[in-house]
Amino acid sequence: MKILVIHGPNLNILEKRNSSLYGGKSLEEINKLIEAKAKDLDIEVEIFQSNFEGSIVEKIQASIDLEYDGIIINPAAFSHYSIAIRDAIEVLHIPVIEVHLSNIYGREDFRSKSVIAPVCSGQITGLGVYGYLVAMEAIKLLNK
Repeated sequence: MKILVIHGPNLNILEKRNSSLYGGKSLEEINKLIEAKAKDLDIEVEIFQSNFEGSIVEKIQASIDLEYDGIIINPAAFSHYSIAIRDAIEVLHIPVIEVHLSNIYGREDFRSKSVIAPVCSGQITGLGVYGYLVAMEAIKLLNK
C-alpha cells in the first residue's frame, strides 16, 4: 500500500506559527511521526509540501498515473478557495482525506468553508498531528 501526503502553504513554517492552533511541532517532526505510523501500518508513504497551488495541482495530477492507494491532503489556506485543487482531486478514483491541524470550524468565519471537502472521502479537523495518523488508518480500511 502506498499513500501520498500533501502539505499545503505555510506548513513548512509551523514552528513559527501559533502553537495553540497548530501544536508545537515542526513539519519535519510531523513527517517523522507520519513515517513511523506508516511503518507500523506497513504502508509506503511519500510526503510533499508546497506553498504553490499549481505545484499541488501538478502533484495530484501526477498521482493519476502512479499507483497510490490514497491521498492525505492538508490544503491549508487553499481549502477555502482553490477550485483548481478541488477539480484535480475530483477526478481521482482513490480515497482522499482532507486533514487540518486546527479546527477550521471553530476559527474565523472564512475558514469554516472548505471547497475541497465535498470531493474528498472524508475530512479530519482539529486533532493536530493525530489527524494525519487517523487518516492513514482510514485509507487502509477503505482499501480493504
